[in-house]
Amino acid sequence: MLDGVAYTLWRPDEEPWGGLVVIHGAGSRKENHEDFARAARDAGLAVVVPDLRGHGDSQGALDGRVLDDLAAVAGLVPAPRALRGSSMGGYLAITAAERVGAQAVVAICPASAEALLRGVRDEHFEFEADRPSLEAFLAEHPLEPPDVPLLLLHAEGDERVPAEQSRELAARAPQSKLVIVPGGHHRSVQHDAELQGLALRWLRRELA
Repeated sequence: MLDGVAYTLWRPDEEPWGGLVVIHGAGSRKENHEDFARAARDAGLAVVVPDLRGHGDSQGALDGRVLDDLAAVAGLVPAPRALRGSSMGGYLAITAAERVGAQAVVAICPASAEALLRGVRDEHFEFEADRPSLEAFLAEHPLEPPDVPLLLLHAEGDERVPAEQSRELAARAPQSKLVIVPGGHHRSVQHDAELQGLALRWLRRELA
């Protein structure tokens, strides 16, 4: 636990060649990303997977402290660092890149700030949130391309976040690589072993 934020830490047997923060989506938790954390560790990365506040074993409600929380847990893994997130986690990975000092970002079907804001206001999400604080944060942080290399992964069949959103984001991000796979659904890409391997090879090149 780090200031009320629970996490798991994955270290390779050898000296890691970089660090990775894996960020889950709305209503999820760290245990749902153990498959990728294990693959990243086996590829030589040191990996930290936090529970966002309002989720899993972390304390308190999700609020405007989220970038500070991510920066704190990122300090548990060595530089050069990267972020990988899916859905709300994809939005946060992109938004937190500068604050964390990330050198690369992998975003899987990243949600927009507007969609997240609607979800919070409509109480669509099943997690504890400090609504005034989180709404202010989302209003102040639209989804904008990071100033570092960005890998966007999206399923064409995503029923929650349209693939067109990643296309539009990639068009505004000169350092981006876009991979859209046919079919699938909102959670299919994050657990696809082939796409996990693709992301790890991309991270190795970008963090080298």
